[in-house]
Amino acid sequence: MERKIASPPEAIFALIADARRHRDIDGSGSVVEATGESAPLGLGSVFGMSMHLGIRYKTANTVTEFEPDRRIAWQTRPTAFYGSFTGGRTWRYELEPVDGGTIVRETWDVSTEAPLTRPLIRRAAKVTRRNMEQTLERIEKLVTKT
Repeated sequence: MERKIASPPEAIFALIADARRHRDIDGSGSVVEATGESAPLGLGSVFGMSMHLGIRYKTANTVTEFEPDRRIAWQTRPTAFYGSFTGGRTWRYELEPVDGGTIVRETWDVSTEAPLTRPLIRRAAKVTRRNMEQTLERIEKLVTKT
């Protein structure tokens, strides 16, 4: 999913790289709050999320890709005992400066998902795309104040 946002990549990246702001940008409405490391995130940072999607659960997220003002990605897993053999999808944001703003690409990479949960997660693709559209819209509103 991508969207052109009339804001410089630095402002957008600062928002995305602040785990405490993920509730503000989350288009799914499932993020309750961030825990762990505070902003800004960096390569290897670990941050937690309290989530609610039908049930309450917690995730541990590790930043796996990091290029300031251009790219950030994290792999997410449940913190419960089953987290070692479930989860693992990667959320990625890539920012490309263009005339008049920044192209923001959000990807949901399930190739890193655990084999046990990959089929289940893939079934959520349509809903996830809709949520990603809403996330990009929220990011735009926050950085452009529209």
